[in-house]
Amino acid sequence: MTPELVIFDCDGVLVDSEGPMDALVVEDLAAHGFSLGPGEFHERFVGGTMANVEERLRVAGADLPADWEARIYEKTYALMAGGMPVSAGTHQVLDWIEAQGSKVAVASNGPMKKMAGSLGPSGLFARLEGRIFSAHDHGTSKPEPGLLLAACAQAGVEPARAIMVDDTPVGAAAAKAAGTGFLGYVEHGQAAAMQALGVTMVASMGALRAELEALGLG
Repeated sequence: MTPELVIFDCDGVLVDSEGPMDALVVEDLAAHGFSLGPGEFHERFVGGTMANVEERLRVAGADLPADWEARIYEKTYALMAGGMPVSAGTHQVLDWIEAQGSKVAVASNGPMKKMAGSLGPSGLFARLEGRIFSAHDHGTSKPEPGLLLAACAQAGVEPARAIMVDDTPVGAAAAKAAGTGFLGYVEHGQAAAMQALGVTMVASMGALRAELEALGLG
């Protein structure tokens, strides 16, 4: 299957934002008497929307205020305002994919405002504007297939001719539900989770290009 559309997750794939985000949330949780390390938080709770994260934190015993989600998003927007480090080689691999005649899109459970901050300073937000699909705008979130199907529909590409690049199990589940291919991006973590799923993993944008070439792109 030669991919005609490559759909990227944002956090942990296009940008290395998971570490700073984990630290921010862990610090906030500690202020509410719920202590755990960034690594533990990432493994147990990252994936899905922030509302889903909050729900799982409450089940785990966190005593959070009623407006916790809104508060954590305000802190997140402030953190993201200056941009996040772009994964090395991102611009080059996007250039290469499009030079082959294939398309690119973004599908994220995060809000558009967050991505405008994290992707803005690098120029990625402007470059991908109109091809960024947020769960907050579309009323569907990974692991549901809706965001991926919306990206495919806009690009005019059958799901079987598209591939999702994501660093989370919910991304893998969304790809399976949508009928797209999937590559687990593990440069910034989640290797154990991806390995447990038995998916093909890539640990850099260079490795991603090599895998896409092996699938017939280029």
